[in-house]
Amino acid sequence: MDNKEEKNLENLEEQEQTFQEEKAETHKTQKAPKKRWYVVHTYSGHENKVKVNLEKRIEYMNMSEKIFRVEVPQKTITQVKGGKKSEKEEKIFPGYVLVEMIMDDDSWYVVRHTAGVTKFVGSSKKPIPAKDSEIKKIIHRGQAQTPKIELDVKVGDKVRIISGPFAEFIGDITEVYPDKSKLRANVSIFGRETPVELEYKQIQKV
Repeated sequence: MDNKEEKNLENLEEQEQTFQEEKAETHKTQKAPKKRWYVVHTYSGHENKVKVNLEKRIEYMNMSEKIFRVEVPQKTITQVKGGKKSEKEEKIFPGYVLVEMIMDDDSWYVVRHTAGVTKFVGSSKKPIPAKDSEIKKIIHRGQAQTPKIELDVKVGDKVRIISGPFAEFIGDITEVYPDKSKLRANVSIFGRETPVELEYKQIQKV
């Protein structure tokens, strides 16, 4: 074999090697797993426990490169009892936890066998990733929600108005709208019963 043939053979080998490397890289890119959000069903009331347990398992089993975030979507509820305000967190989707992860056999096993987890949302064999747009709405909803106020009052209760044009008047509740944090009460003004609509934050229970 002369020098020319040897050189041609070397060129062919280099081209073949380059082709195989590019093919492998393309295959790797096509098959590279993508992190997605999955919805996990839990025992009722165990959502926060699942979050804590799963985060511990992620650390203990070195899965931080496959399981990234665990979220329990919540909103703030302001309660008014005896004229005192207190806040509590209320779950937006009781019984569910959101997990951002790269799905494979190992990550599936870690999540599925966390104490309190009953199943992934989807078929029994193949969890279905949630839509990113839906997840963004859920997380944004929990972060941006205006605190809701709960008040331990009912129709027939007497309340004192503490702000607004009817401040210091006493009213009798005739209707309650918990979803709007409002109520309607009859207030005696100049000897006449006048219905007024009030927000929870405007009144105190007598």
